[in-house]
Amino acid sequence: MKTRWLALAAVTAAAIGALAASPAFATDPVTLDPGYVTDDVGALSAAEKDAVETRLQTLTENSSADLFVVLVDEFTSPSDNVGWADTVAEDNNLGPEQYLLAIAVDGRSYYISAAAGGPLSDGKLDDVEEKIQPLLAQEDWDGAILLAADEIQGDGGAGAIRATLIVVGIVAAGLLVWLAVALIRRSRRAAEVRRRGAMPETPDPNDPFSTLTDAQVQTQAGAALVQADDAITSSREELGFAVAQFGEAATAEFSGAIETATAKMSEAFDLKQKLDDEVEDSVFDRRAWHIRIIGLCDEIDDVLDDNTEAFDALRKLQENAPQELERVRAERQALEPLLAGAAQQLAALSGAYDQAALATVSDNPAQAEERAALADRAIGAAAQAVTAGRSGEAAFAIRTAEQSVAQATQLIHAIGTLGQELAAIEAQAQALIAELQTDLVTAQQLPDSGGTIAAAASVTAQQLQRAQANLAGSARSPQLVLEALTAANTQIDSAIAQGTAAVERARRTQQMLEQTLSQAGSEIRAAREFIETRRGTVGSTARTRLSQAESTLTQALDLRTSNPDAALADAGRALDLARQATASAKADVTAMSPSRYENDGWGGGGIFGGSSSGSGLGGDILGGIIGGLLSGGGGGGGSSRSSSWRSSGGGGFRSSGFGGGGGGRSSGRSGRSGGGRF
Repeated sequence: MKTRWLALAAVTAAAIGALAASPAFATDPVTLDPGYVTDDVGALSAAEKDAVETRLQTLTENSSADLFVVLVDEFTSPSDNVGWADTVAEDNNLGPEQYLLAIAVDGRSYYISAAAGGPLSDGKLDDVEEKIQPLLAQEDWDGAILLAADEIQGDGGAGAIRATLIVVGIVAAGLLVWLAVALIRRSRRAAEVRRRGAMPETPDPNDPFSTLTDAQVQTQAGAALVQADDAITSSREELGFAVAQFGEAATAEFSGAIETATAKMSEAFDLKQKLDDEVEDSVFDRRAWHIRIIGLCDEIDDVLDDNTEAFDALRKLQENAPQELERVRAERQALEPLLAGAAQQLAALSGAYDQAALATVSDNPAQAEERAALADRAIGAAAQAVTAGRSGEAAFAIRTAEQSVAQATQLIHAIGTLGQELAAIEAQAQALIAELQTDLVTAQQLPDSGGTIAAAASVTAQQLQRAQANLAGSARSPQLVLEALTAANTQIDSAIAQGTAAVERARRTQQMLEQTLSQAGSEIRAAREFIETRRGTVGSTARTRLSQAESTLTQALDLRTSNPDAALADAGRALDLARQATASAKADVTAMSPSRYENDGWGGGGIFGGSSSGSGLGGDILGGIIGGLLSGGGGGGGSSRSSSWRSSGGGGFRSSGFGGGGGGRSSGRSGRSGGGRF
């Protein structure tokens, strides 16, 4: 079927032009040709006319109605569409079941003539005329005729009855087969749903995740989380160096970018925590959250990548490479005394405290030495590059040496900081021992009809004895002691609360809160130091636990005054999450090859010599120091996103029509108001 997509304005203009160019032809009522179609204007091609004749013959065979069609230039004598069509129907002796579709091609008018008492209602005829009007307006003559035949046949004639009977017979005969097939398909579909999880059954070209399984989406989310967190950490370090050298005003734009990226990172960690908690989530929620994590990490990359120009400007050390090299050499020289005392400092702590209490800094001297060695090799490579005039290469090596010295310094300071915190925890434990001894005296003076206070006092006394023995030894574990004493304090306080005033209980809760906040802060700091200095090997679980611990501790601090009980609960949870973060990070580090630092790419090949094989510093240290540097702090290229727009249009309009004469004829044609302009 042909379709000419012409706007109504263009049709009208063409018609006006045709009228101006040549005289219009008028047509009186005509005698119908043999067959169903009378085309006096050649509007239909031979092929189109054959198709229409065939369809109208099928209409006759399958319904109780016949449709005849006449196409002329204009309607004259009478000139209205109703009177002209009814006159032709009368003159050609059309019966009640025979309908005439009259179309004036140049006159842009049409009408379906019908006799009273025919099988089609006036409403049905109006509906047919309304549906074919847009096709007539587009001069799609054969399309309009075929649509009219389809609509008339669908009006419940004999063909429709026969079709209904056939359908009913087929349905009845195939009911059992259909039920069996339906059950089999349902079973297979259920099995497929279980296998696919929340993965869409049909891939969506606009959704890159629609072809990935739930497990693949989860893997991508974990990798993206680690990459984005490393990118933010590297960018933050780069910002610190830039602020020190260029001032805060020059780095304000990048500071804002890091804050935005950090906020998105926090949201991603929140989702990861929800995925890892004890609450059972649906497969659809888990898939959606993993996809959201990937999206947030992509957004972080975009935020950081959008500021690469400002970041690159701060990194143009090659312009002052010789001076910067001397500065880094001085920083490396200042590190030497710290390196010399790191082992002795750790040995002193090892003689006083249990090794488990020093787990987060036990290898810090060795780690610091390796960073210092990397800095030495980078400084040597930078010097060679400066001599050779390779300023860009020199700047890269200078920055690597600068960060290596900074990390070595951080590792050494962490030893002393932990020692100070252990001493503070030990002092808190001693103070708590004294308080618990007082609590025992108080408990003995309280009424105890149910024996609850006595039981709590007995447990507390046992904990006091163990704590005093532990704190007097040479392998002390203040953190474990304080934890046990805190538990005992909680129990005895609960018992004492039964006989004391609410004000006194609030004071004790506040004191216990401060102790827990201090301990949680210490655990979080130690975990952060451990993860940041080993971020090349630490996965997403430890980072998520640490992020949650920091967030929960902040919440506890916010509630410290307004709701001490809730703050204490949050502080305890923050402490537990920090320990989980440390344990997970240590497990990740342990899983790596012990020889990961044996070859770092700065020795006889790689960029400045040394072999490029093995994981080495390139896998751990360089993964954290240089990984973000190469990508401008962005952690890789931005993700591409695309969208498609769908446009749709509808054509056609319907005219209210122009009624006409044709009424009062003896033939009994209806003379209804229908048809109209097109």
